[in-house]
Amino acid sequence: MKRIYVADLPSNPGKEVTIAGWMHAFRRVGKVVFLLLRDASGIGQVVVDSQEQLDTLAKLQDESVLEVHGTVVAEAQALGGFEIHNPQIRILSPVTAVAPFPINKPVLNVSLDTFLDNAAFGLRHPQKRAIFRLCGEAMSAFRAFLRDAGFTEIATPKIVAAATESGANVFKLDYFGRDAYLAQSPQFYKQMMVGVFERVFEIAPVFRAEPHSTSRHLNEYVSMDVEFGFIEDHHTVMDLLTDLIRAMIEHLLRHCSSEVHSLRMQPPAMPDKFPVIYFPDALELIYRRYGEDCRQEPDLSPQHERWLCEWALEQYKSDFLFVTGFPASKRPFYTHPNPEDTRYTNSFDLLFRGMELVTGGQRLHLYEDYVKALADRNLPLEPFAGYLDAFRYGMPPHGGFAIGLERFVMLLLNRQNLRETALFPRDLNRITP
Repeated sequence: MKRIYVADLPSNPGKEVTIAGWMHAFRRVGKVVFLLLRDASGIGQVVVDSQEQLDTLAKLQDESVLEVHGTVVAEAQALGGFEIHNPQIRILSPVTAVAPFPINKPVLNVSLDTFLDNAAFGLRHPQKRAIFRLCGEAMSAFRAFLRDAGFTEIATPKIVAAATESGANVFKLDYFGRDAYLAQSPQFYKQMMVGVFERVFEIAPVFRAEPHSTSRHLNEYVSMDVEFGFIEDHHTVMDLLTDLIRAMIEHLLRHCSSEVHSLRMQPPAMPDKFPVIYFPDALELIYRRYGEDCRQEPDLSPQHERWLCEWALEQYKSDFLFVTGFPASKRPFYTHPNPEDTRYTNSFDLLFRGMELVTGGQRLHLYEDYVKALADRNLPLEPFAGYLDAFRYGMPPHGGFAIGLERFVMLLLNRQNLRETALFPRDLNRITP
């Protein structure tokens, strides 16, 4: 008989069915013993009424893989309102090893390091699985919105000949006797592809060789990148990003209600327009409101980001805040300057619940401007020759942004460490499992 999922039991009352999954737990209520079986859709309840079956199962550890054939019976007290009676149980994969920690409790009570050391096992916990279902659906929503908006998905190289941002934060490779690097971002390639499709996006890993060990950084993460042409300026990019973020969150609330509930996700405050503050005004606000004189700073510290988000929530009832016009010294060479004050740029960060979530802006699009920008930073033209060709042969005004998937989900769930929302995190000290 064809197997069904646990979630399908309510659709099969009175029928004989086969389910299969992992032995999640035993539960004894009076003289009745219940086997809880977990599959990809949830946890189902099986009434075990044979001593022979009990003796067989008692020899197994949790997480043994079983197949159960029986009759679906409505039972208000059962998980999901249905359970299986008169079971025939077949052992598909017996487990005799003792687990590193129990995963059949509502809350996983284990340190983060111990969990990560045993991630292949610990990720089976329903709450951990819920986190990564949200990650998967966030990517689905990202794709769906952009495809509907006329974007084409691309896949760019992750082995590159030159660093995208700078030479200091890249992983160097020996590429058949030549130097190569793991890509920090798809920035160059997605800009080139604007000349092909006008509107492109990519979801892929990126690599940053930064020797930090913080709760908000990883050395490999999933970047959701967007680039598109024929824009007015960075405000065009911000408008698209606002609509995209709203669509992604609405998708999660609509399609992942059980995960949202079990993880206690609080929907963010989102006004129709996310508030915007210009970078010099942000530093002035920090000085006047919080007493820290950082008006000559070229960037925002984590504390500044937290303060600005507190202000945005209080003033605009928004968990999101755009900070625009970052100094040119803190932005890559391809960033378009502010025409009214070239010390600053047509760039932005989108802050969310106290942390930078997205960086983006308008790019240079004229070949001559790239030649000058590289010269101003004492960078040679040769390593960028293939990239610059796109601009020699005509490129429209364009811009884009990148969203870190793990950070997006971390902030949505109000988690404190990015490693909680990375499937198998890579950081300064961890390269396994």
